[in-house]
Amino acid sequence: MDEDPLYERARHNALRHLSYRGRSVQEVRTKLAKQGFEDTVIKKVVDRFTDLGYLNDRNFARQWARNLVVNRLWGDRKIEISLIERGISRDLIKEAIAGAREEKDERRAIEELVEKRLRREPECEVFSYAGKVKFARSLAGRGFPLELIMDVLREMGRDDGVNRKY
Repeated sequence: MDEDPLYERARHNALRHLSYRGRSVQEVRTKLAKQGFEDTVIKKVVDRFTDLGYLNDRNFARQWARNLVVNRLWGDRKIEISLIERGISRDLIKEAIAGAREEKDERRAIEELVEKRLRREPECEVFSYAGKVKFARSLAGRGFPLELIMDVLREMGRDDGVNRKY
């Protein structure tokens, strides 16, 4: 059976794209659209890959969230944004993050990041007022809630007044 040459080329390009890492359905659609393929060809490729199990947003979201939780030590907020950018629905995002957090919660991730910082810098610098402010900003940029960050920093080091309420 002779397939449509455009379909074959799109299928081949999508397979190559998937060979590097798992992708969401939206990522594959976007990639093929940027390569100039028509919507009907893209739909045909995506449908076929979904049927074969090559594309599965639920599995992709779980793997992506787990990687970011365990290996990158990201907070829930940043993981959520990353998955939204990849076209994952909010329900799947919640499920994926919850599953990944069973392995390592946000508090433990922050503690690991503090321990890592303490291996590079003296404790007096990390837990100084300026050090806490700088580190808290860094951790907030990783998607952790500020209140949790400050709780962990307070527990792990001395409190230099960073957490004063006015």
